[in-house]
Amino acid sequence: MPGTAAAQTLPTTTSQTEPATLDEVVVTGRAQRLYRTDKTTIGKTAENPLDIPQALQILNAELIEDQGARDITDLYRNISGVTFFSYAGVTFRGFRQEEAYFDGVRGNPFIGFAVPQLFNIERVEVLKGPAGMLYGPGSPGGTINYVTKTPSDVFAGEVTGVIGDYDRIGVSGEVTGPVNAAGRITVRAGGFYEERDSFRVNAGARNLIGDLGVGIVLTDRTDLTLQVSVYDQTLPANRLRGVPVDMDGNFLTDISWNHNEPTDFATLEAQVYQARLASQLADNMRFDATARYSESSERQNYHEPRGAIDTDGDGRLDAVRRQFRDQYRDADSLSLAANLVADVRALGLDHRILFGGDWAQEDLLFKSRTAAQANLGGPVPNLSLFNPVYGLTGAAAYNLDALPLSRSDDRSIRGGVYLQDQIRFGDRFIALAGVRWDRFEDDNRLSDVDFEDSEVTYRLGLIFKPRQDVSTYISWSDTFEPQGAGSQNVDVGGPFAPVTGSQVEAGVKTALHGGRVQVNAAVYQIVRENILQADQSLPPVNGQDQLRPIGEVTSEGFEVDVSTDLTANWVLTANYGYNDTRITGTAPGQSITNAVGDRFVNAPRHQAGFWTRYQVPKLRTAFAFGGEYVAERVGFNNERVKPYTVFDASITTTLDVAKVRLRVDNLFDNTYAASGFGLQGSFPGEPRTVFVEVSRAF
Repeated sequence: MPGTAAAQTLPTTTSQTEPATLDEVVVTGRAQRLYRTDKTTIGKTAENPLDIPQALQILNAELIEDQGARDITDLYRNISGVTFFSYAGVTFRGFRQEEAYFDGVRGNPFIGFAVPQLFNIERVEVLKGPAGMLYGPGSPGGTINYVTKTPSDVFAGEVTGVIGDYDRIGVSGEVTGPVNAAGRITVRAGGFYEERDSFRVNAGARNLIGDLGVGIVLTDRTDLTLQVSVYDQTLPANRLRGVPVDMDGNFLTDISWNHNEPTDFATLEAQVYQARLASQLADNMRFDATARYSESSERQNYHEPRGAIDTDGDGRLDAVRRQFRDQYRDADSLSLAANLVADVRALGLDHRILFGGDWAQEDLLFKSRTAAQANLGGPVPNLSLFNPVYGLTGAAAYNLDALPLSRSDDRSIRGGVYLQDQIRFGDRFIALAGVRWDRFEDDNRLSDVDFEDSEVTYRLGLIFKPRQDVSTYISWSDTFEPQGAGSQNVDVGGPFAPVTGSQVEAGVKTALHGGRVQVNAAVYQIVRENILQADQSLPPVNGQDQLRPIGEVTSEGFEVDVSTDLTANWVLTANYGYNDTRITGTAPGQSITNAVGDRFVNAPRHQAGFWTRYQVPKLRTAFAFGGEYVAERVGFNNERVKPYTVFDASITTTLDVAKVRLRVDNLFDNTYAASGFGLQGSFPGEPRTVFVEVSRAF
């Protein structure tokens, strides 16, 4: 399991729940305890993973660096139960989800179809299954939390350059350390720039990130961290959709084919401002509070594929119909959160009490206009699958100003308070109980359709430790998701209560041989209820189908994660996940969104990944090799999405002047579909790519 116990390279001025100390980690070797972290804050308190009655994984800075990961999609293979769905979306324990947290709060700047970048991320924490008691409304598969880099009171820095195929070139740098002799003010500044072409015709990517943090020691027990991050992303010839396939999952043309014109694009501009206060109020009491504000703007001009067709009557699909979409999204988000953690002894037992609350408001403005495809009388021409000619058309040819502009302006407010007690019965038993009350509001400010409600969620767990490095547990947790604002309209039968979900999970965690052998195994069942579907037995009202809460979905599976130091210089991580997600309650003839029949789209039954790294100290060189397997799935049109296996490798050598890494992805250049998307085709996986990264630390 990547990440259940090891050193952070740069000690930070603040942690998620308590001021950091500089002497709690002893580095014993580059390979030993390489990909593990002693504590995680995914459960709102700083805990040893063995003391959390729920499956989790932590992908730390060392793993991110060794794998040369640039964005979150590079890391999915390390997480059991998680596979790629689309853009930043994943299939998580059978369910599609896209939401993510940063430093434990809402406020994802990568709105719409942008993918979270990792340059300023220290580690990625993953809590499996529902976490409504801790995080409020959310997806049932699990919670992904990005922990950002913060200033250190130890001076350090690094400059990195990268060059690779597809005209890849980039440079990044970061520096951190104290700015005064007393070390009471620390700074971290970083910048990242990288651009490259894509294997898809016309397409490419350019990412620019600026990051600044200031840490202030207000008192010997209180730290304040201020952070500003700026993101600028340009993606020529995007938004990328898939490549058409037949029902057996075979690509109809080369995977380099692109439905977009050279003048198409997707851009993202975002700014994030965050302040975090962490204080040791007393020897047994800690407090933290976070305020996060983000504003993001995404603009897209792209040609949307609308299905493959036969244009010459020979029975072969040879072209794709297209429409043109001009879209704009603007999102402003403000999140506030606070936690108070107290260790007390009462009734002869040790209690760790967590009391906290959070509140978030997001305003999302969406504007769109669409030029229709030629077969519907529109100006957008078809595009050949085999002999595409680009540059003959584009936004300027479609008289966009004359097209109707659709708008939506939605405000979502989420707020809740929670209380949790973690009780220790001697050295062997830990019991956990938590409750949360939430209030949520959704307001469509153009149609005056709004909805508000409240919900109570719970979390229960019991841990038994036959020895201090082995933990067995059983837990129950639940969550909920408010229905979409459009589904609350009275014309469709609204308002409706939220979708609810709960999970029962049992598992075992180990940290044997001083933490050098860690194995996590979990078995779970997740049930979701109150899912809306169109009820065809009822007549439409004002042209809109009537919705009814008649759905139920059950997800069952098990996962195994292993992280071990095979020798002092050889580390191995591996994971496997089995999942069976099915519709278990529905109306006759109906189907749930993202499902075909009773199978869920892009949800594999089997998924596995591994990464192993062997270092040769005399050569100052490390060799790494990894792979990923994803079983067969179905796409939105019930098309087959073939199973695939891909392998990666890297060589890292440390010279006197720099560290050099050679990384090869998709080592054997396999052609595969990463996910299926029906009319839009299947997303092709990236072919073999190579890059060299040179870095100098100081």
